Amino acid sequence: MPPSPWSHQRNPNVADDIDFEIKGQELQFLEIELDPGESAVAEAGALVWKDASVQMTTVFGDGSGDNGGGFMGKLLGAGKRLVTGESLFTTVFTHQGSGKARVAFAAPTPGNILPLNLGQLGGSLICQKDSFLAAARGVSIGIHFQKRVMTGLFGGEGFIMQRLDGDGWVFVQMGGALVERELKAGEELHVDTGCLAAYTPGVDFDLVMAGGVRSVLFGGEGLFFARLRGPGKVWIQSLPFSRLAGRMLQAAQGGGGNRGEGSILGQIGNLIDGN
Repeated sequence: MPPSPWSHQRNPNVADDIDFEIKGQELQFLEIELDPGESAVAEAGALVWKDASVQMTTVFGDGSGDNGGGFMGKLLGAGKRLVTGESLFTTVFTHQGSGKARVAFAAPTPGNILPLNLGQLGGSLICQKDSFLAAARGVSIGIHFQKRVMTGLFGGEGFIMQRLDGDGWVFVQMGGALVERELKAGEELHVDTGCLAAYTPGVDFDLVMAGGVRSVLFGGEGLFFARLRGPGKVWIQSLPFSRLAGRMLQAAQGGGGNRGEGSILGQIGNLIDGN
């Protein structure tokens, strides 16, 4: 559950210690309150409004403030963002005045904005592509490669997912309603591959067959389920954007049927991309 409005948690870490509030239900937006000198980093195009004392700067890379490696380090960071479907640039919003100032960001699709403190999750989170919305300055946005070939081909997100590292607040966008599950060591959970939103690195992500031949061909659930084995936390979304977009496309084309986003015909056309 999201923390209480304007929750403020002080930790001796690198990331700025920001306050925030998430407003709305199905169409949510994030409002961040900054102290003088504090900064928030957001995906390009996510801004809704800001106070005049909040200065906006576009930077190359993820805006984490880690300039290690000079230009090549920044280039590598930007390249990581590019392969996960994000822009080469991020926008940094810094409070340059006195007192408090606020800035607001919105998710581009219906669903929920999930606030997570990476310091409380062991410092890392693996999530679907395009899920990053905003974060406290100091959070690094990178990539996670699926090591298993079958998982990369049929896992719903392709070979590449986003990896968020740091010890501050990060805000990710998920489709529909959200469910959080904490798995004990050895505990397994089977999830539709498109509905897997995020998980902590300690969770083992693999695939299991969805059923027999009849289920695979006509069940509309695809060839595989995502098999998640603890220990760790898992976040499940009820409405993946790929499912919503598929229904909208069918409606626009006058189609009334639905094979499911994980059907065998859809899988053949989207093996590598993961859509």
